[in-house]
Amino acid sequence: MGRGFGRCSGMQGSPMEWTHSMSFERLPLSRRQWLRCGTLGLAGLASQTPFSAWAQETWPARPVRLIVSSSPGGGTDLYARMLAQALGDVLKQQFVVENRPGASGNIGAAAVAKSPPDGHTFLVSANTSLTINASLYKNLSYDAERDFVPIMRAFAPLVLVVHPSTKARNVAELIELGKREPGKTSFGSAGTGSTTYLGVRMLEEKTGARFLHVPYKGVGPAYQDLLAGQLNFLFPDVASALSLIKAGKIIPIASEQRTPLLPGLPTLAEAGMPDVSTNSSFSLVAPTGTPVAVIERMHRELQAITKSASFAAKLESQGLVGEIETLAGLAASMKKEREAYAAFIKRNSIVASD
Repeated sequence: MGRGFGRCSGMQGSPMEWTHSMSFERLPLSRRQWLRCGTLGLAGLASQTPFSAWAQETWPARPVRLIVSSSPGGGTDLYARMLAQALGDVLKQQFVVENRPGASGNIGAAAVAKSPPDGHTFLVSANTSLTINASLYKNLSYDAERDFVPIMRAFAPLVLVVHPSTKARNVAELIELGKREPGKTSFGSAGTGSTTYLGVRMLEEKTGARFLHVPYKGVGPAYQDLLAGQLNFLFPDVASALSLIKAGKIIPIASEQRTPLLPGLPTLAEAGMPDVSTNSSFSLVAPTGTPVAVIERMHRELQAITKSASFAAKLESQGLVGEIETLAGLAASMKKEREAYAAFIKRNSIVASD
C-alpha cells in the first residue's frame, strides 16, 4: 500500500476536518488514490447528513403497501383504496392495497406491527383492532398504543335501522320493546367487539332494555337476515345502509351523528340518548419507529387531500367524514377512545366469545 494511500485510509476526524488538514505536499497521492479518498470523504459527509432531510427528499423510494385488516369490499377497504389513489397521484409513487383479513382485524394489525418501519408499509384498519380488541383478547401479538403511530382517520356514522315489520319508528319505541319483552327483539352484528354490537350494548346499559344478539361473520350476512325479517334491527354504518334505506327496505330511526346523507334523521343524543357514544372509524397508522420525517410528510399530504373539495365529496358520497387533526391530537383521541371502550367492556363483562 502506498504511503499517500495509507494516510488517506487512516485519517482521523470528520470529512470536513480532512479537507482543512490535508497538505498536498505531504500526501503525494496517485490519481487512483485521490479518487479513493474522494469516495471516502463523500461517504463520510453522507453519513453526517440528517436522516430527516434524506427521508424527505427520497421517500417514497419504492411502492408503498397499505395493509388492510379486513376483506375487500368493506368500508375499511374502500377508504384505503381512496387514500391509495390520492397519495399515488400526489407523491408520484404506487400505493398498493393488500388485504389481510381475519381474527377481527388482528392478523393485519400484527403483520404491520412486525414490518420494517421504513416508511413503505402502513396499516389501514377499523377502530376494532386499534381501540377495542386489546380489551377483548388476552394474548394479542401487538399493542396498538405502543406499536403504531396514528396519522389519519375518517369516521363512518352509524345508523339504527329496523325492519318494516318491527313495531318501532323511533328510539323510544325500540327501547320500549326491549323492556316490555326482554330478549325477544333481535339485532344482528358483525361480531362481538364490532361497533355494530357495542353500540346496542350501550343502549341496553343506558336504558335497561334487553335485546337478543345474533352475531355474524360480517355485517353483510346480517343484512340478508334483516331484509328477510329474521332480525328486528341493526346498527350499521350509514354508507352500507343508504341504498336499502332509499329503497324503503329498512327504516332509519336515529344516527350516531348528523349526516348530510340523511338530513332529517335525529341523532341518538337528540332522541334522548346522549351517553351512547360509539362510532365506526377507519385509520391509517404507521409502525412505531417509522422516520418522523416520513410520518410528518404523510400527515401533511393526507391533511391536504382530506381538505380538498373533490376528496371531501368522495368521502361524503360514501358516508365518511374525514378528521382534520394534529398527530398529537389524533393519538390522544384514540387513547381516550381506547380507555372508554376498555371501561365499558369490563363493566359489562363482555368477552370475545360472545
